[in-house]
Amino acid sequence: MRSTISVVIPALNEAESIGHVVSEMPWSLIAECVVVDNGSTDDTVLIAEAAGARVVRSPRGYGAACKAGSDAALSSSSILVFMDGDGSDLVADLPRLVGPIEAGDADFVIGSRIRGKREARSMLGSQVFAAHLVGTLLRLFQGVRYTDMGPFRAIRRTSLDELQMSELTYGWNLEMQIRAAQHKLRIREIAVDYRRRIGGISKVSGDMRASMKAAIRILGVLFRTGLSRKPGSERVGRE
Repeated sequence: MRSTISVVIPALNEAESIGHVVSEMPWSLIAECVVVDNGSTDDTVLIAEAAGARVVRSPRGYGAACKAGSDAALSSSSILVFMDGDGSDLVADLPRLVGPIEAGDADFVIGSRIRGKREARSMLGSQVFAAHLVGTLLRLFQGVRYTDMGPFRAIRRTSLDELQMSELTYGWNLEMQIRAAQHKLRIREIAVDYRRRIGGISKVSGDMRASMKAAIRILGVLFRTGLSRKPGSERVGRE
């Protein structure tokens, strides 16, 4: 039953987009939408609640917000979907993300922006390069084939608990992918479309300082976790 799905959206000053994102939710297919306020100073919380989301609050940090959202999700939800609140992820792709998990064919499904159709200027060249670089390193050291570290993803709740996530920054997504391979989850990667953010400023690529800070965090996770041990060759299922 798709009513066992909770959608988790970390949000920091996304007043220009969060209402649109929440209102697009396929409410007949999900149990709830949890927006995790990460310390917003604008009207993100009020707009999210007005659009139908349940808002919880978290200390600063992208990973901290994701963890807070997964912890706060309804206990009856067996599948957790993570996505950004800036409007760049297409909610219409949500059924395709959860489909393989519902069918019992996968434990973790990641949406690949690299393999999907990207709106012009929706991703910086540096982001595309980083996706290819990290993908190559993980293939060499972990034997797993990813093409992206995109935020739009679905995971079986029991599988997420098994991973024992600890990264509280922008390295959360990468840590999840690495630990999923190390724990030999059944992983599927599907192509998803991606568009430019509806409004506001990106916390990762909005300026050079933010980009460098996020890059350092991601590299830290990669070298601490991803290059530590190789569990044996695994191929990510593709759609």
